Amino acid sequence: MSTSDGTDETLNSARTGRPAAAPSETAANSWSSKKDKDAPRGGGSGPSMPSLGLRGTLLFLWRQLTSMQTALILLMLLAIAAVPGSLYPQRSVNPALTQQFLDENGRWGEILDKLGFFGVFSSPWFSAIYLLLFISLIGCIIPRVGVHLRQLRAKPPRTPSRLTRFTGYTRIELPGAEADAVLETAHRSLRRSRYRTVVREEQRSRSVSAERGLLRESGNLVFHIALVGVLICVAGGQLTSYRGQITVVEGQGFSNSLTQYDSFDSGAWFDPTSLPPFRFTLDDFRAEYVLEGADESRVGQPLSFEADVDVTTPGEKNEKRTLQVNKPLHVDGTSMYLLGNGYAPEVTVTDPEGTVVAEGPVVTVPSGDTGYTSQLVIKAPDARPEQTAVVGFFLPTGVIDEQGPHSIYPDLADPQLAMSVFHGDLGLDSGIPQNAYEVDVSSLDPVTNSDGEQVLIRLAPGEVYELEDGTTISFDGVLRYAAFDLAHDPFERWVLVSALAAATGLIVSLFVPRRRLWVRVSGGSADDRTDGTVVLEVAGLARSDDPALEEDVKTLAKKLSTAQDGTGRPGPAPTTGPTDDTPEGSAL
Repeated sequence: MSTSDGTDETLNSARTGRPAAAPSETAANSWSSKKDKDAPRGGGSGPSMPSLGLRGTLLFLWRQLTSMQTALILLMLLAIAAVPGSLYPQRSVNPALTQQFLDENGRWGEILDKLGFFGVFSSPWFSAIYLLLFISLIGCIIPRVGVHLRQLRAKPPRTPSRLTRFTGYTRIELPGAEADAVLETAHRSLRRSRYRTVVREEQRSRSVSAERGLLRESGNLVFHIALVGVLICVAGGQLTSYRGQITVVEGQGFSNSLTQYDSFDSGAWFDPTSLPPFRFTLDDFRAEYVLEGADESRVGQPLSFEADVDVTTPGEKNEKRTLQVNKPLHVDGTSMYLLGNGYAPEVTVTDPEGTVVAEGPVVTVPSGDTGYTSQLVIKAPDARPEQTAVVGFFLPTGVIDEQGPHSIYPDLADPQLAMSVFHGDLGLDSGIPQNAYEVDVSSLDPVTNSDGEQVLIRLAPGEVYELEDGTTISFDGVLRYAAFDLAHDPFERWVLVSALAAATGLIVSLFVPRRRLWVRVSGGSADDRTDGTVVLEVAGLARSDDPALEEDVKTLAKKLSTAQDGTGRPGPAPTTGPTDDTPEGSAL
């Protein structure tokens, strides 16, 4: 009889010479004589996992990075990371607009600037996602390429022992038919349908194992390889390309050198000496607009813009070309696009001493209205006795009313200049770069008349205005100017090729079904175990959704049965659709 304090366990220990168990252990072990499977070995507190070590940890991280799931996540993150590039102005595209955003948003703009939101595509976090996606895709593709190459060289898999478990299973008995003839007919038919086939000898039968659709995996690999190609080409283009903007007035020219560009941006690996040495002259610029008499809502809308240029390339004859919107000019690998246009009124300014301090066409900046009201700024730092600035508007079809000076039609129906004159220090000697199309008049003194009112000047072509101090301003005529965007990307065509290859591979991987078909022929007159009846069995298996497979299997079985001289007599009812216990080795 046992007591709760374990007395007889102690007595038993004394007889056997073994140590007595603790009371708690006795109570626990008294319920069962079986060994506790959960008991820790060696007296430890629980099971311990082996340490991965440095090599194991790195291998685990590599497998996680190169998984398809990680690649998809990185691709999604790359798309999300590119969103700020379309929401915020980018410094490499429009520095002036970026600076304006910073000035208007204060502290918030500074935070965004530190985070790289104004240079998204060159920021460290975007580059990190880009690089990880690149590595992930390569690490995912390389093993799959090796597996696919082995599949292409390998023969179709063996015919399963029981075809009744597969899609479209059909069994037909053919009395009086020749087994070899049926098998040969099946072999030829599958070969004509572009199946990879192999004929196998079995214990009591012969079979044809056929496979088609490896092009599906090939398309999938082409898609991923082409996607890597797109990433490489885009990165290469960012490093070696350049883009610049220029403004050319009618009758003037441009030579392709860095000093001629109004703005220029290039990749880190760009070599300035590689600029192609061509030049061109803008002979004429033409613009057409909707005339009055049409729908009032459409009056003034542009119809077409055309720029006639005379291109000169070393060693070649001059070539006259016409640029239009979305119809660029290609010269020595550089694409030149028509980006914008405007008016350049010819203005002459003389100071009180009679010296010409500003002369020639002045590029104006359109304000954005449909009438092409354009801002005009003329700086005359050499004027004496004080530096002079002329600020105003050019109006292609000018009207001055309660709204102020503005243009009501974009063409030169009634060109006018509406200007004011200022004297003072223009700040050009401070060494700080300034915008040629802007001037800060807050630190300048406006020119006034004898009554103390600011002088407002309105001129038509051919007119001259003289101020009280002797300064004269003449409006000599109007020219047009065109703004061009010049870009060169040596990887541009390869980006297109890679994108087309990716699209082709994706289409192939989506629409080419991968399937296997098996034809087994047993029995026949040469088999002593049968009465001369050939048993034909046909079945198939698809790796993905293939609704036409079952019908194709039945069509093949019917074709093989009717091709024999004997009369085909259907056997047991066909079994369609695979089951869960598909034989090992038969899965795709």
